[in-house]
Amino acid sequence: MDNKKRNILISKEQIDDRIKQLGIEISNDYIGKKLYVLSLLRGSFIYTADLVRQITLPTKIGFMTTSSYGDELQSRGSVNVVNDIPDNISGFDVLIVDDIVDTGITMDFIISRVISLGAASVKSCVLLDKVDRRKVDLIPDYCCFEIPNVFVVGYGLNYGDYYRNIPYVFNWED
Repeated sequence: MDNKKRNILISKEQIDDRIKQLGIEISNDYIGKKLYVLSLLRGSFIYTADLVRQITLPTKIGFMTTSSYGDELQSRGSVNVVNDIPDNISGFDVLIVDDIVDTGITMDFIISRVISLGAASVKSCVLLDKVDRRKVDLIPDYCCFEIPNVFVVGYGLNYGDYYRNIPYVFNWED
């Protein structure tokens, strides 16, 4: 894939600006609440780190690892929990943070899991929303960017466990 041209879809500057706006919005929405940010690893670790630095409220942060892609370009349609939620989230207002929602299957699964563990409320927050691929009735509560149905890499999103460190979102062209 390295011999193809990178088509930058979302620049580092666009990402930074949108995350600052989203941090303000989330901070305002969660005033007086018991905020727990649940980051879905591995794809969302960069996004989560940047986002929580923009939230001005006391925030507890936890991580959960799921797998629905493996090394494929598309979701397999099933969700495997690799590492579960490490904390008791009962009574917390949980904000699930993920890099991308496409079919919605993973986010739907995690929302149900969080509800079953007694969260006071549950909302979703994604960097990217690929609406055209949705297979479940789900609209993220917070979203940075809506994108077309193309395979994207960078800013935490990987291809074969590489390219997560690229500071922008791109796809390849021939």
